[in-house]
Amino acid sequence: MGLFAPVAAYLSARLGTRRAMTIGLVLIGVFGVLRAIVPSAWLVVLLTWPVGIGMGLGNALAPLAVRETVPERPATGTGVYTTGIQIGSTAAAALAVPLAAVLGGWRGALIAFSVVACAIAIAWVILERGGEPHVRPPALVPRLPWRSGTAWLLVAIFASMGSAYYGLNAWLPDAYGERGWSDESAGVLLAGMNLTAIPASFIVPWLSDRYGGRRPWLGVMSLFFLTGGIGLVAFPSLGYLWALIAGISQGGMFALVMTLPLDLEERPERVGALVGMMLGLGYTTAAISPFVLGGVRDLTGSFDAVLWVCAAFLVLLAVLVRLLPPGRPAYAPGG
Repeated sequence: MGLFAPVAAYLSARLGTRRAMTIGLVLIGVFGVLRAIVPSAWLVVLLTWPVGIGMGLGNALAPLAVRETVPERPATGTGVYTTGIQIGSTAAAALAVPLAAVLGGWRGALIAFSVVACAIAIAWVILERGGEPHVRPPALVPRLPWRSGTAWLLVAIFASMGSAYYGLNAWLPDAYGERGWSDESAGVLLAGMNLTAIPASFIVPWLSDRYGGRRPWLGVMSLFFLTGGIGLVAFPSLGYLWALIAGISQGGMFALVMTLPLDLEERPERVGALVGMMLGLGYTTAAISPFVLGGVRDLTGSFDAVLWVCAAFLVLLAVLVRLLPPGRPAYAPGG
């Protein structure tokens, strides 16, 4: 997802956002089915790459679709698709085991999810027919804003947010299991954190479009996320409360951060380049977080250290969002 997010800007410029999104959805659906029916483990891993490429393209193209569809309400439009991401990931996690039991194993569950993706690809093509024809810009390869301090700030914000989120999702149940919680209770703790993110991912950006703008809400959500993260490690007896706070703030933060490129840039090709850089480097950095945190656990012998490192990511996040510029930045020449 991280490596191929920057490619989305090129595909959008060359083919248009609608066609490029179709490619992403087809990759997810078709290769999702293929990896479920191949006989060997290495083929399953190999065919997961095109699925990830499709996800990377779709994630980076979604802000461009918002810019083209609802430019007057960018956060609300972003909230719609980020809510879909939250619902999809939560539903998949909840239904994977029951579907596998009903459909004869993990292959049946993967096929079921992939068929849904194929149906969504078909629905996308039907719903997007008759749109305005795509006009190719003079430069088909948008330059990533390497020289822009604001672009690097967005990368750092996304990476710190993603590192904390992926770290908590990977290790929170184990940390509470180490403290004597049952597997079921620790699972409910994680589920509660992810479930509360669903309404927040729509409500918070919707509110930011109407009251105060993005920066105040980012500040509030980052502080709530930090409060939940510290509470999870410092006051575990109130774990459910801190998980709910962390979930609400994480859902709101993700939607707001995904809206920032739309706030900071006007031209579609610049939005695409900024999104590609933010997600490309941000996802790539956040993807190694669970591995690094696992190393922290091995070195210290305790999951408390892991959760404190997650809290440190959230301290960094709270600091970084306060450095955001109020308006659209001017990219340096050549950036």
